[in-house]
Amino acid sequence: MRLAMGLIGALILSGCAASVSKPDRKADPATAATVCPADPTWDTPSPPRRIHGNTWYVGTCGISSILIASDQGHVLIDGATEKAATQIEANIRTLGFRVEDVKYILSSHEHLDHAGGIAQLQRDSGATVVALPAEAVSLERGQGDRGDPQFLSTPPFKPVRAVRRIAVGETLSLGPIALTPHATPGHTPGSTSWTWNACDQAGVCRAIAYADSLTPFSDDEYRYTDEAAHPGVIAAFRQSLATVARLPCDILLTPHPSASDLFARLGPQASKSLVDAGACRVYAATGTAKLDARIAKERGATTP
Repeated sequence: MRLAMGLIGALILSGCAASVSKPDRKADPATAATVCPADPTWDTPSPPRRIHGNTWYVGTCGISSILIASDQGHVLIDGATEKAATQIEANIRTLGFRVEDVKYILSSHEHLDHAGGIAQLQRDSGATVVALPAEAVSLERGQGDRGDPQFLSTPPFKPVRAVRRIAVGETLSLGPIALTPHATPGHTPGSTSWTWNACDQAGVCRAIAYADSLTPFSDDEYRYTDEAAHPGVIAAFRQSLATVARLPCDILLTPHPSASDLFARLGPQASKSLVDAGACRVYAATGTAKLDARIAKERGATTP
């Protein structure tokens, strides 16, 4: 099933497609050197940069925000913090795009460092925010609930209005752009990973996976092993790890760029390959090890 804009939406898009700006290639920072410090804050500014084809990094040095661009409108994944929203908008404009041409805003999970800027970005672009049902409720409320392992330690964020629900495996389409959501709960109940294909001007196409955080962080009260309070949470987390390992994944992106060593993989000074078909499997294996260690700690066991 596809999440289509419908007849009315199609007419609107066809009517406004001519107004969607193309990027100013003079502003293309594809050859720009990385300027981020080794230990950035969430809001440390970063220049925008091309990842592959129509996919661009427009986030900060500490938190990812991904722009997928087309002549029929753009899709933005994650809004970083409330403070970073203005910087994301500036990065979009630096690339020669218009913020008003962002038609959809997606999210990885319902924490203020990734969803805090979505309300402003939604307001300034007029975009529709799309999320899986488990996350949509929290986005509209501006906070998770006790099902979120970090509920007591993560402050609320500005609520997001009128979030459109999408089903797992459903395709979100906008012109040539097609994204698929994958439920990957564990870090939060609404954690979502997104996949799509991007092709460069030479016709080289890559499968891109924006895999959500897989770290079993929590506040002081939450216990993953408390099956009575949180039934099925460990099984669901392990299923998420298996899902991420199987994602179509030539290029791995993550909500925290450091988790996938993104900046070391971009630009002429890259020290690592951007393309790695095994990256999602490695990322999932790292997450599995962290979850195993957390479970062993909660159960009072000694990890090897």
